[in-house]
This record gives sequence, structure tokens and C-alpha cells, in this order.
Amino acid sequence: MDNVYIGKIVNTHGIKGELRIMSDFPFKEKVFKVGNKLIIDGSTYVIRSYRVHKNFDMVTLNDYKDINEVLFLLRKKVYFSKDALNLAADEVLDEDLLTFKVLTNEGKTGIIEEIFFASRDNKILRVKFDKEILIPYNSPMIVKIDKNKKELYVELLDGME
Repeated sequence: MDNVYIGKIVNTHGIKGELRIMSDFPFKEKVFKVGNKLIIDGSTYVIRSYRVHKNFDMVTLNDYKDINEVLFLLRKKVYFSKDALNLAADEVLDEDLLTFKVLTNEGKTGIIEEIFFASRDNKILRVKFDKEILIPYNSPMIVKIDKNKKELYVELLDGME
């Protein structure tokens, strides 16, 4: 069973065992639900409550009701089962997207070398064809994502080839 990295526990909050998680995971709404299981240090923990506070995801875990009981979890990485994500047909994790082939409308084939953020909401794909091209992930240039074939279809603008 594969696990996907969600974020890191950076601190506690209050005295009732609430944990502050720093995460930039794109599908938080699928992960941070009451009853879902987080994997921390190889052990499974069930989310008892969840809320957002400032830029952090705040969770309490079943069986822990006091700050002293959760201190051992500080600075630990948080994972979630990839199978439990239940991603839609057009939703792909960045780590999986790196294995996809990129096909253009003119029949060229390329590979995704890197995925990075130009700003908080703008994800950019660095694609290597004959030359390197930067493609905004949320642009109309991306025509289709085929998760089964591991292919990303793009329609490049004139002059980009």
C-alpha cells in the first residue's frame, strides 16, 4: 500500500492535544475529514476533529485529549493512504504526474522534468521536448489527462514548439 506525503506536524495548539500541521497538499478536502486515518511514523491515527487556523491544518486524534500525550508527534511527517484518496479521473498527484509522457497536437513527445509553483495558485510544468517549455498546469493548453496510459495531452501555442 502506497502512502502520499501530506505535511509535517510543526507544533501543538492549546492544551487539549490539538496538532498544527503545515501542508500544501492539493487535495486536503479528501484527507482531513473526521474518521480518516493519518499515518505518522508508521502508526495509524484516526482524526477526531479538524479545522483550519491561519495557514495551518489543525487536527486532534482519537485517544489523545491532552497536550502532553501528543508531544511525541512533534516534527513528524504525516502521510495518507493513496488508495483512500479516491481521486477523480482528472485529478493526479504531482509525484504521479512526473511519470507521465507529454504528447502535443503535432505528435511530439516530451517528459515532465519538474513541477513548481510560480505563485501560490499557479503550478508550472517544466517539459523537455527538443527544447524546454514551461506550461501552466491550469491553462487551456492542457487538453486531456489519461491516468491509465500515463499521458498528458497538450496543445501548444504557435511559436512554442
